[in-house]
Amino acid sequence: MNSNSQPEPATGTLRRDVGIFGATMMGLGAIVGTGIFVSIGHAAGVAGDWIVIAIGIAAVVATLNGLSSAQLAAAHPVSGGTYEYGYRWLHPSLGFTAGWMFLCAKSASAATAALGFAGYGLRLFGIESTNMQIPIGLGALLVVLGFILRGIRWSSIFNATVVSLTLTSLVLFVVAGVVTILHAPANEPIAIGSRATLPSTSLSGVLEACALMFVAYTGYGRIATLGEEIRDPSRNIPIAIIVTLGISMALYVSIAWVSIGVVGAEAFSAAAESEAAPLEMVARNFDFPAMRYVIAVGAITSMLGVLINLVLGLSRVVLAMGRRGDMPHAVGRIDPSGVSPRNAVIVVGTLIAVLILTGNVKTTWSFSAFTVLIYYAITNLAALQMSDAERRYPRAIAWLGLLSCLFLAFWVDRAVWLVGLSLIAAGLVWWRYGKQLLAH
Repeated sequence: MNSNSQPEPATGTLRRDVGIFGATMMGLGAIVGTGIFVSIGHAAGVAGDWIVIAIGIAAVVATLNGLSSAQLAAAHPVSGGTYEYGYRWLHPSLGFTAGWMFLCAKSASAATAALGFAGYGLRLFGIESTNMQIPIGLGALLVVLGFILRGIRWSSIFNATVVSLTLTSLVLFVVAGVVTILHAPANEPIAIGSRATLPSTSLSGVLEACALMFVAYTGYGRIATLGEEIRDPSRNIPIAIIVTLGISMALYVSIAWVSIGVVGAEAFSAAAESEAAPLEMVARNFDFPAMRYVIAVGAITSMLGVLINLVLGLSRVVLAMGRRGDMPHAVGRIDPSGVSPRNAVIVVGTLIAVLILTGNVKTTWSFSAFTVLIYYAITNLAALQMSDAERRYPRAIAWLGLLSCLFLAFWVDRAVWLVGLSLIAAGLVWWRYGKQLLAH
């Protein structure tokens, strides 16, 4: 159902200050972070040595969704992403659900990034205690919020810097890991006692890992949610999304293969559970002792990149929801300079801070998996409603993306998706009744 009769957002817009390079780096900054430095270990815990296969499947699903997002963003380049696409091509209730799920999913991802930043930082300085993870995570969030309030131009420069450092550290990690594997004596484990695989790897474990790793790829959505700030969006957004996904898949597969090859799935997963810093543990087993410090620095910069990208995307969705009256109108306002939706940024920061206080990386990431899959199911549904003139890719891509999202969504822990469904219901109750209070 098309909702063209619905009121359009306010006319105030953000400045288009981001080119194709900046857009690609934004996508990489959101993807090459929490998933590759933290949550890949959790996925290995349920998929075992099959984690590389799970990553490949997740990449295919992400590509399908990325193409749907790209054509939607090119046709309707405004802040808000699927929240706006749902309003334009589907029904207001689905648009709201998409926005609500994005807020839930990416706020949890941002909390995971902040906790991951703290975990790697503590390891870098040789501090074994995890008691400081929460306060350090909150401190990192405050720094990022202060930076974002300066506007997208400064945010883009900061992001490009930290992403470059992160990519360099990951390439060095892969090279060092390959050399270590090649130099290992035949038929001998590299790390004594740690290469044992998990007792069993079931199909359900592989599918759950696919769902967990799909979330890691969905940072490309940041490009779409920043559509209002990207120059020549009909050309630059699709290119940036496709390039971002290609680079990210190569990195994820390489990192997983090296990590499992060096320490095995069991030890890799255990490090993610106990320290929130699995790659640093893998690097300790390399032939190059200094690599643990290189990867720790890369992880720290990546978490900051993820945080800044997530807060940017979340604040733009809150901005769009405030413009339409689905959130208080105050969060739909832009600073007179046109560089930042200040109120929306503050609201998003508060929500992320509350989630950081849970202190549980695995819980926040599993919750992200379910909610983000529902979000992209709505993205594909909107792509199916596009006219032939608007469409860039075959309808089959959107159908495959829709079905794969709905299928994978229910392979995460049952308690997590039950909570997710409850949140959808609560959000729709607010959309139907609660927002009427805002009008008065």
